[in-house]
Order: sequence, then C-alpha cells, then structure tokens
Amino acid sequence: MTSINEVSSLPKTKKPSDSAFKQQRLPAWQPILTAGTVLPTFFVIGIAFIPVGVGLLYFSDQVKEYILDYTDCNSTNIFRAKGMPVKCADIIAEGHSQPCYCKINFSLPSDFNGKIYMYYGLTNFYQNHRRYVKSRDDNQLLGKLSPDVSGDCEPFAYVGETPIVPCGAIANSLFSDDLTLFSLKHKAPVPLLKTGIAWPSDKNIKFRNPEGNLREVFKNFTKPKNWDKYIYELDNENESNNGFQNEDLIVWMRTAALPTFRKLYRRVNHTVDGFTEGLVAGNYTLTVNYTYPVSAFDGRKRMILSTTSLLGGKNPFLGIAYIVVGCICLLLGITLLIIHIKCSKSVTEMINVTPNTPYQE
Repeated sequence: MTSINEVSSLPKTKKPSDSAFKQQRLPAWQPILTAGTVLPTFFVIGIAFIPVGVGLLYFSDQVKEYILDYTDCNSTNIFRAKGMPVKCADIIAEGHSQPCYCKINFSLPSDFNGKIYMYYGLTNFYQNHRRYVKSRDDNQLLGKLSPDVSGDCEPFAYVGETPIVPCGAIANSLFSDDLTLFSLKHKAPVPLLKTGIAWPSDKNIKFRNPEGNLREVFKNFTKPKNWDKYIYELDNENESNNGFQNEDLIVWMRTAALPTFRKLYRRVNHTVDGFTEGLVAGNYTLTVNYTYPVSAFDGRKRMILSTTSLLGGKNPFLGIAYIVVGCICLLLGITLLIIHIKCSKSVTEMINVTPNTPYQE
C-alpha cells in the first residue's frame, strides 16, 4: 500500500480528468452552409416577416392618439402687474408658495371609441440613470418598515434623524401634476378612474401595506422632501389607494428605459352616461394643477389620450422593424441567388476538389 507520505510526494499535475467533456470528446455538429440551405432561409424569413410587419402596422394605425403639450401653459390664478399672464413653469421656478392652475382648450378631431386611457409624458428625464434606479428600499415597499433605511436611498433617506417613507430618489421625484378633463359638449367633467392603472403583479407582489391603521403605522416616519402629502394621504377619495398600494406611486416606481416616456395616469370611466362609447369629437378643456417642475432639466410635459388595439397602444416601430428585416432578407436572397447561378460551381465539383486538383482560372 502507498503511504500518506508517498502520496503527498507525488508530483502535482494540471491535467484535466479523463472525461468526455473536459477532454473535448463530446459529439459535435457543424452546419455546412450551402446555397441549398442559406437561400431558402433568407426567402422564408423575408416572406414571413413582411406580412407580420404589415399586420403590426395595421393594428398600430387603428389606435387613435391625441397629444397635448402643456409645459408652457399660462396661469389662470396668478398674474403679473397690469394683469399680464405668466407661465406656471416660471411660477414654479421662482418657488411661489401659491398653487398654480392653468387651462388649455383643445378639440378632438374624431370620435375616440372603445376604452380610453390618459397618459402623462415626460421628455429628457433619465429614469434609467444607474444611481437613480438603485435609489429605493424594496423592504419598505413590501411594508417592512424599519428605522434603518437602505443606504441606496441617500441623500433621500432621512430628514434630520427621521426616516423617509418611501425613501429614495425615485419616490422623491414622483409626478405630482393633477390633470382633469372637461367636456364642453356634455358640460360635465370626464369621469376618470385612479385604479386599474398599475400592473397586477406589481400591486399584488412588489408593493404591500403594513398591517394596521396607516396613519398610526407611519407616524414615526416622514414624507419625501418634494411631496406635499404624506403617503397615507395620497388619495382622499379612496382609502385603499393609499400607502404603498397607491397606483400612481406604483406606476412611477417602474422606471422607464428611455429619456422620453409616457406612463398611464387615468382610465375613462365608461359606465357614466355620455361616455359609455368613449370620447366624442368636440371641444374639451384640460385643467392642470401645475406642481411638477421640468425646466431645470429642459424637459417637456404632455397629456396623451389614447385608445388601444389587440396589441396594446400605438407603436409602429415593431411593424417597421419586421418589414425592414424581411425586405433585407429578400434582397440578400435574390442577390445571392443571382451570384450562385452565375458564378458558383456544382456541389459535385466542390466535393471532388482535392489538393491535387489543378487550378483553373
């Protein structure tokens, strides 16, 4: 028998173990790219993608949208000397304590039938910034409150020694403009719903309220610096839409990938008489409680009314992409087919080529 000392004195080796994987003896398959396999692939992709792209464009064109930029709207309750109007954006930039309201009249050119959704849109707002995306405390959002706030929330973690709920830069920058619509034809406000705008998976899994009375639960915490209300006061009309279950908060916390984005703000209540079929063509008034500043980062704010199709909202990019890829594949297929017919050798000739085959020009 070999002693322990003899085993320890054996030379060490870096040779891999004798297995099929480590010795590279696994079976392998390498496709041979010939005209008979490549050309049909190009033609199949082109013939399949172009109709799909046309269908996607068709459904996208069925969606009706109306976009209204209200960034530079004039105040209806604050005026300069001699009654000169002033932009609400300038009032916000000056730090005026009085709320600024503005109204914009607009006209829908055609009937919007079916379910109608209202979005708010922002430009030049980089929600995809690395530090911004990390600036949140997921334990807080799950209802697990603690005086020790995640370090990712800094510098939006504490006010003095009082922890902020919800903490972080995302929650602190929550969109706060209040948008309402008035129909001049019906002489009534358009009924808008604040619920049903968030992803069910977010509301049921990622955001949970702590047990108990919210006012009592949150009394040892404070609100984010840019908020006017505490988290338990976000919706005065619906108590169940307060706290971390507030759907405006949930929608905002799902960060956007691009600097120009839109987020769902409200749904039209189609159970109210006059709005069961959607929004009819005619004159409307948008009233804005203007509180959200965008001039500091040269941003713009928009209100968007939109219908939907079987594939969701208006998005022509996917259809265009399918058509472009299909056309490129067809063009390549035709080009390679012409080259193959004019210049290529037969498969038999290529198989019979050996090192001794004479070169022919």
